Amino acid sequence: MQLLIPVAAGVEASVKRQLNALGYGNCPAINGRISLAGSFFDVARLNVFLRSGERVLIELGAFPVTTFDELYDAAFSLPWEEFLSPHSLIRMDGKSYKSKLVAVKAAGGVVKKAIVNRLKEKLGVSSLDEKGERVIVGVSVFNDVASFTLDTSGEGLHKRGYRTLAYEAPLKETVAAAMVESSIYRAGKPFADLFCGSGTLPIEAAMYALHIAPNAKREFDFTKWKCAPEVLPRVRQEAEETRDKTTKLSLFASDISENAVSIARYHAKRAGVSEHIRFSCADMRTFSSEEKYGVILSNPPYGERLKEEDLFALYRDFGKMYRSLPDWSCYFLSGYAEAERAFGGRAQKRRKLFNANIPCGFYGYLGKPPENI
Repeated sequence: MQLLIPVAAGVEASVKRQLNALGYGNCPAINGRISLAGSFFDVARLNVFLRSGERVLIELGAFPVTTFDELYDAAFSLPWEEFLSPHSLIRMDGKSYKSKLVAVKAAGGVVKKAIVNRLKEKLGVSSLDEKGERVIVGVSVFNDVASFTLDTSGEGLHKRGYRTLAYEAPLKETVAAAMVESSIYRAGKPFADLFCGSGTLPIEAAMYALHIAPNAKREFDFTKWKCAPEVLPRVRQEAEETRDKTTKLSLFASDISENAVSIARYHAKRAGVSEHIRFSCADMRTFSSEEKYGVILSNPPYGERLKEEDLFALYRDFGKMYRSLPDWSCYFLSGYAEAERAFGGRAQKRRKLFNANIPCGFYGYLGKPPENI
């Protein structure tokens, strides 16, 4: 099967490295989707192990279309009966960009009609009751080419299951994982998140360092499809065998809000990594460490809750605190336009990321390396 992994803008390189580490080689990325060939076993592995992919899709086909008639014919030609049953609960998901077919809802209706008619013909039934397993059908029209997909994940892969308590401006787990993977943080290094919020960054850092598969405990839509073999138990066994159960980590997480720290502690416990993270309610300005060659990785405030002058002062003090730790490195994600200038100096590493549809910069400042390197 041809598999597609949608990724957030700016995260493509991180997901490619994750795929390479899983043994899938260098996979091409086109229009925000990474493509590779695989079986249902690979579908299970990707859903369980990928840290920054948004979903795992099966692409059934792609066709040039400029009219609804062409869209119907393209959809009707695909072998839906190999994946769907007379009881499948069909849900449509669509998007259109730079194409003549801009009415996404109408396009979804046309495609669903084609699927229903095809299933009736091929399965020899007069109706579909839609009381069974959920199947999310995607129709993506880009530059007048329609791609038809089946969503194997169901809920987005950022929903690991550990974050159950609400907190303002949460950082998406998949973006947090990409930040960790793109930094120089590795197991054995000290780690600090000084704006930890609900705890996503230190939790994802712990899971990354301990080789904990992020979605090993959650469920996926494809396991309920009659066409799918029972492969998830094998993948969960692989996840258990590759997990590092001996390494002790040195992770520190703090926030000025007692409520945030309480929530972060709870989430870390749910994720099974609380023993590796020291939480504290503290102002970022008070942070210091006797440990060397650590990594600060944070998502400081940049919304409307702070005035411009307060934001500038916050980032200025953040930079001042960081420069008191000359052998530490610092990475942070921010949508504040003056973040670099206020922090003090241009970052050595810089890329664009999106957090909750907010365009952000991911900035990296590298500290003095160890003398033996």
